[in-house]
Amino acid sequence: MNPVLAAIRSRRVVRAMSDRPVSRADLETILDAGRWAPSAGNRHLQRFVATDHPGTLHVLRMVSPGMIARPTAAIVICTDRALAADFGFRPDVPGPWIDVGTAAATLMLAAHAIGVGAGPVTSFSKAAVAAALHLPDGLRPDMIVCLGYPATGGPAPIRRGRRLSWRDLTTFVP
Repeated sequence: MNPVLAAIRSRRVVRAMSDRPVSRADLETILDAGRWAPSAGNRHLQRFVATDHPGTLHVLRMVSPGMIARPTAAIVICTDRALAADFGFRPDVPGPWIDVGTAAATLMLAAHAIGVGAGPVTSFSKAAVAAALHLPDGLRPDMIVCLGYPATGGPAPIRRGRRLSWRDLTTFVP
């Protein structure tokens, strides 16, 4: 099987992480992959804010009810709102979210490729995360990608009936 398709099929959201730290080299490899994520018009409105500092990670967990895992590193995907405005995006337009999603998918696949677990978090206080990371005005935190090595005995994947096929999810139209 093609290695990219194999990675897509085998990647899972990791909700239980060990305390083994993610190396700075691995974190940089994941970040370098993130810059290759597709973006609308090749504008690259996203910025990555990375941390592996235990205190900062603790604060992020405190203000992120969706952060079930205890990551040893995290990448916060932010949108540069000033740059988005320069390109004509209104503050309420959802377009930049597509780029957040492609960046997150790319970061998580890169992590998986080098043996690091990853999981996205969108349930957090944007104001508190911005304050904890000392983000400049105009940089909006939109998603957190938790990184760490999978822990044994973590929560089992949620299974709801049979696994859906692409046919279950697709409608062809003339």
